[in-house]
Amino acid sequence: MYIKRIKLENFRNYDNLDINFSKDFNLIYGNNAQGKTNILEAIYILALGKSFQTNKDQELIKIGKEKAIIELEYERKDREGKIKLEITEKKNFYINGIKQKRVSDIIGKLNIVLFYPDNINIIKQGPAERRKFLDIMISQLKPNYIHILNRYLKTLEQRNAYLKQIKFENKEKNILDIWDERLSELSSQIYEYRKIYIDKIEEKIKDIHKEITNCGKEEEEISIFFKTNGTNKKEYYDELKKNREIDIKKGFTSTGIHRDDFEIKINNKDISIYGSQGQQRTAVLSLKITELNIICDEVEEEPILLLDDFMAELDENRRTNLTKAIKNNQVFITCTDKISIDNKNNSIFYVENAKIKKQ
Repeated sequence: MYIKRIKLENFRNYDNLDINFSKDFNLIYGNNAQGKTNILEAIYILALGKSFQTNKDQELIKIGKEKAIIELEYERKDREGKIKLEITEKKNFYINGIKQKRVSDIIGKLNIVLFYPDNINIIKQGPAERRKFLDIMISQLKPNYIHILNRYLKTLEQRNAYLKQIKFENKEKNILDIWDERLSELSSQIYEYRKIYIDKIEEKIKDIHKEITNCGKEEEEISIFFKTNGTNKKEYYDELKKNREIDIKKGFTSTGIHRDDFEIKINNKDISIYGSQGQQRTAVLSLKITELNIICDEVEEEPILLLDDFMAELDENRRTNLTKAIKNNQVFITCTDKISIDNKNNSIFYVENAKIKKQ
């Protein structure tokens, strides 16, 4: 699959942009704060329905304007398509001119993998970052997953609200049975999806990591350990019942798939604690290339790869190994300096003050 064209109107710092891309490598370079990342952000939003830079949609509209538009034309092996987003007080998505009822309806039409410097937080920060990584990957491949996850989170929100009512208003405790039953059902479904894809990551990441590290004498073995308490509907229901008094005191649900996590270890040591900066970056690189391969296997097409200021984060060896891992993907690279990627066909764009020139 590949993106043929993108049009922006009043998006971020762009007044108007209409640009065609290469099927291969697209290098977008220029000084900081000129608009390079905004192009990748626009692609990301049309693939996943939200930005990787902000949760506030109004920040996407150019200052002084009332509406922003992003429009993208793409081609897959079996079809062509067009995705459009209009941002006013809310977001409206269109696929081939047809307005979509839900944001989640656009997910999976365009498969992408994003590398950017904040990916290191998958290692360094808490479980929420690792769940986010997993949820984004699964959502692109299994559209029903995002609906189940959203229902779980909504039910969780309702249960937490009622826990506070029990605590402060002495509401009837047995009413919690309703939410516990719903959470248990949805939790078991989400667990099944997550377990399948954790297993796929575990299966692929070891060989990918060895290829990237070129370890030599001191070989490093990477491993993934899934941590969950939502494995079985009945077991989770019983767990909710057992923790009910604790949850009432705390005012929130203390157990469930909303607390899932996975550990990344090198030679059986937690890399977030014992890993060097280089090992952590290499682990993230291995994880993202694994994501790339899993998506390709599932959809039988190479996903689009977005590299936002990521090459600068890598030493020459890791940069070389990354480009070797990229086969037939369409790639978008942003960086401050013009770089050359060996053995790849490059289209080069220079950005200055939201104006783009193809070189």
